[in-house]
Amino acid sequence: MPEGITTMDKNKIIKSDLILFTTALIWGFAFVAQKEGMEHIGPFTFNAIRFLMGTLTLLPLLYLRRKKAADKKYQKSNLSLLQAGTIAGAALFLGAAFQQTGIKYTTAGNAGFITSLYVIFTPVLGVFAGIIPKLRVWLGAVVATAGLYLLTVQEGLIISEGDLLVLICAIFYAVHVHVIGWLSPKFSSYRLAILQFLVAGVLSGIVAGFSEPLLWNPIRASLPFLLYVGVLSTGVAFTLQIVGQKIARPSHAAIILSFEAVFAAIGGWLLLGESFTTANIIGCFLMLIGILIAQIKLFRSL
Repeated sequence: MPEGITTMDKNKIIKSDLILFTTALIWGFAFVAQKEGMEHIGPFTFNAIRFLMGTLTLLPLLYLRRKKAADKKYQKSNLSLLQAGTIAGAALFLGAAFQQTGIKYTTAGNAGFITSLYVIFTPVLGVFAGIIPKLRVWLGAVVATAGLYLLTVQEGLIISEGDLLVLICAIFYAVHVHVIGWLSPKFSSYRLAILQFLVAGVLSGIVAGFSEPLLWNPIRASLPFLLYVGVLSTGVAFTLQIVGQKIARPSHAAIILSFEAVFAAIGGWLLLGESFTTANIIGCFLMLIGILIAQIKLFRSL
């Protein structure tokens, strides 16, 4: 045990890691539910119901923690909670829109691995905020890009429409991570989460209203998948992430959470019969290695 870490601290770290691992497991298998759910309804209808379910799931927690939230001191902000929730919700809406639409045209396994690239895009986008990533991030990005090529590029150097849409989704999720990092010290986590889910749900519903039919029978057929993604993946897993990251550092948490890609591949194989070519499997491993290189500090100078 490292010097300065007590047995109690070690137990807290182990508990935190298990919570984050459970979060990654829930998120990984959600890709299967997201793909299967769209056999009956469109991507924006799916997202609208999903985020509204997530909102309702968190409401009881907001009530139970109302006193603790009222007593906590937050950083000053020129934004109101409504403005903050709208900004976070808009970023979440864009990421989810590209992901859900892309999953329709690719496999759950591919979607999981490509989405996990937000772990690398997040520090890379930090350049625009004047935060220069470490060398290991650039090394990880190169390795992950090679893996992405093997996973997604088909004969004739063509990347599928679904993979490209999910890649754009990963960029927007990286933007969302930065937005949450900016806003979370200034507002209650639960209130911000509920409001961003509500905004993402409403925006998805507006787009769905103009582009997709809203019929009860298809929604009912998708209900089991919506319940998993809305209640477990959106509401419960998000709450578990908050609890887990109370102990774990962001870089440490990101390593564990990135394993959602592995669970997405396992879920696609077990439940959907998806298979990978040898090149695809090598690509998956390279992407995972790239993510780990970017997150684990192997040398002090990198």
